[in-house]
Amino acid sequence: MKLKTRELVAVAVFGTLWGLVEISLGTVLKSFRIPLSGAVLAAIGLMVAMIGRTFVPRKGSTLFVGVIAMLLKLFSLGGVILGPMIAIFAEALVAEIVLSLFQKPHRRAFLLTGSLGVLWVLIHPFITNPLLFGRTAFVVWLDLLDSGSRLIGLDTNAAVAILLFLVALHLAIGAAAGWLAWDVGKQLQIRLGKSFSPTSPPISQKKEKTL
Repeated sequence: MKLKTRELVAVAVFGTLWGLVEISLGTVLKSFRIPLSGAVLAAIGLMVAMIGRTFVPRKGSTLFVGVIAMLLKLFSLGGVILGPMIAIFAEALVAEIVLSLFQKPHRRAFLLTGSLGVLWVLIHPFITNPLLFGRTAFVVWLDLLDSGSRLIGLDTNAAVAILLFLVALHLAIGAAAGWLAWDVGKQLQIRLGKSFSPTSPPISQKKEKTL
């Protein structure tokens, strides 16, 4: 995929924004062990990436945004960063795959992208923990049940209910991120004097044609 100079700049800007969110807010959330910090970070990062997609509505652009954010994660202070770096790349890859299924960005695409991207947060530990830290999938499962139990106040014996709640919650957070990303992207396009449709000319050009 060949990007124009303006598109490369836009990809770099949104990738940097996502990376800065991971470096700053991510460090704070992880340090204080805020519940659902992974889902919140994923939602914000995906929002940035999806807004970027409205500016560069081309296949591959969202993945490039994620790669830039992933590389910036190297500058995070303390802790293990390989796991979060893989998570950022995976979330960007999920977003890229979903958005590429649609001809151009629209709200339904963003809702689905946000939902599946944030849902990855639940799946991610089952892949990275055994590979990077030698923890078995069963231990990861027990940790998931324990965190869910503390979050909603159910006993860990109610495994199915806890899992369904966590899945629904992550999907809802992701959908909210997609909804907001669509609205914010639309407003940014309007403020910058562009129509929101990626195939339409800027508003200023439309006005000139009607004169």
